[in-house]
Amino acid sequence: MRKLYVALAGLLLASVVVQFYFAAVGAFDRPMEEGSFALHDTFGMMVIPVLSLLATVAAALAKAPGRLIGLTLLPLGLVVVQALIVVLGRALNDDTGYTTTASLAVLGLHAINGLAVMGSAGLVLRRARALAAAPAGAASGGTAPGEPAARAS
Repeated sequence: MRKLYVALAGLLLASVVVQFYFAAVGAFDRPMEEGSFALHDTFGMMVIPVLSLLATVAAALAKAPGRLIGLTLLPLGLVVVQALIVVLGRALNDDTGYTTTASLAVLGLHAINGLAVMGSAGLVLRRARALAAAPAGAASGGTAPGEPAARAS
């Protein structure tokens, strides 16, 4: 089950990279049309959440530490934040639908949050690989080999 978890975590990270590619395709499409970001929208709202959920189930079945299971769900939560950023940003557009300074300031957070999705997916893969490398009965506490474990107080 740990190998499946690593594979799903790898697919999750790869899907985030593909998501950035689809964002660039939409941004450079000329003339920009309503469907320019269709691949980006669909992929981000379907593939990444499903992979995050599947990887979370695999983490639980692999008896990963609770913190790692929660971390594996983080990309899904950040995708929800992505959608909220877009909704809020569009709500700040002017009456004609054009962006305002305020809407652009909020919409710019979409890219920064996208980096957080990528970082969390990368961390999930790193920790999943560490879990898979640990002996089957060992509780790794969600740390990678060479990382200090949490101290008991």
